[in-house]
Order: sequence, then structure tokens, then C-alpha cells
Amino acid sequence: MASFLAYEDKGAHASTALPLVLIHGHPFDRTMWAPQVTAFSPHRRVIAPDLRGYGTSPVVPGVTPLSVFAEDVAALLDDLRVPAFVLGGLSMSGQIAMECYRLFPERVRGLLLADTFPAAETPAGRKSRNAMADRLLREGMDGYAEEVLYKMVAPYARPEVAAQVRRMMTGAPPEGAAAALRGRAERPDYRKLLTRVTVPTLVVVGEDDEYTPVDDAEAMHDSVPDSVLHVVRGAAHLPNLERPDDFNDALAGLLSRL
Repeated sequence: MASFLAYEDKGAHASTALPLVLIHGHPFDRTMWAPQVTAFSPHRRVIAPDLRGYGTSPVVPGVTPLSVFAEDVAALLDDLRVPAFVLGGLSMSGQIAMECYRLFPERVRGLLLADTFPAAETPAGRKSRNAMADRLLREGMDGYAEEVLYKMVAPYARPEVAAQVRRMMTGAPPEGAAAALRGRAERPDYRKLLTRVTVPTLVVVGEDDEYTPVDDAEAMHDSVPDSVLHVVRGAAHLPNLERPDDFNDALAGLLSRL
């Protein structure tokens, strides 16, 4: 299966270091990882795709399960001839990273799980995600973006960071975002899978994250055998943008263990 995803592929292709693959969250795009691409591409290959339905990748309406996102990532990496890599995700894409580990664990040599959680959706959560999908198709992204902006980033976030996050959210195609919400509502429970992860893993969370609180990160850290937990002070749900230096130091620590 050939890939149709748009992507960024930067850095030291000739390096012996494992490539770093970074998957963006909802409702963002690959520019979410700009500070990390800048920081790590001088020393290793860094690949950041736009998921289907987001950024400049094709918009695919309907329902997009996490398994489809994971298969898309695998197809892209096949096209790029990247057999093994370090995989990172944040929020929804943390769950996509878990699904990647479920489907092709032999390719994943290290895991970054940021501001995410492994449990299946609750009945109330399924209802809420599907209702939000309906709303995005009906109203577009602008109202939603304004409502959640200062949960995605902390109210005290730098104005340019908040502006970037607002720009990504309002630029997301409603059909793609809705399809992802419907797929995520049906996600499996990854908690048992995490106990079987055998690669070095970094669990990161913003200290003030309301969506995936520190307690969730601590529980993941406790369940993954070879994991390190890092709490980013002065950040909410997007610590990679809110406090990039702190986040990058923690990620560099993971990469140094490989």
C-alpha cells in the first residue's frame, strides 16, 4: 500500500541514529512538532506526517479508526524505507502510537507517550465525541477552537504559542476531525498492551493538563516496565510547544537510552 500522507522529512539521513517519527494530535497538523524537528534534525532523521484528514493530507470523511491511522503511518515509513524507528505521539496520537506498537511492535524501538491515556472510551465519552463530530460538521472549527484553546495550552501560555495552536485548530478540515473523533470513540483499551511494552519509553505530561492529568501519566509510567516519567512544569496539554526546551531535554534523554 503506497502512502498518500503529506509529511516533513528532515535531518541527517546518513546518521546511524534511529529515525524519530512524530505523529500530531487532534485537531492539529505536523507543524505541532516544529520545535522538535528543529532540535533533533541536526543529528538524526525526523519524520512528521500530516494524518489523513488533517493538514495538507487528503480529507477522508466518515470514520477513521486508530488502526487506520497506524496503517497509514506504516505505509509512509515503508515508502521512505524506514524499517525501525522511535515513535512519538501526543494526546490522540499517543493512542495511535500505542496502536502502532500493537500492530508492528518489531519496528518500534522507543516510545514517547505525551499527554495521553490508554483506557477505552466510556459510554458517556463515546456519546460526547460523536456529538462533537456532528457539531464540527455543522458549525466548522472556529467556535470549538475558541472554547478549548486555553485547555490545549495553559491560560498563561505565550501569545505566539496560543496563536499557533488556534491557527492549527481553525485550519483543520471539519470532515477529517469529525472522522477522527468517531474513530477514537471506538478505540480499544491499551492498558494490558502497555504492560508488554519492551522498549525504552518516555511518558510526558504537562503539570496543568486538564485533559490527561498527571495521575494518568503516573499510571502509564507504573504499567510500562522500562519507562521514565517527566512532568513539564508551566504547561498544559501541549508541553512540546509551551515548554519546548524542557520537553526536548526529556526526549533527548529517551534517545540517549537507545
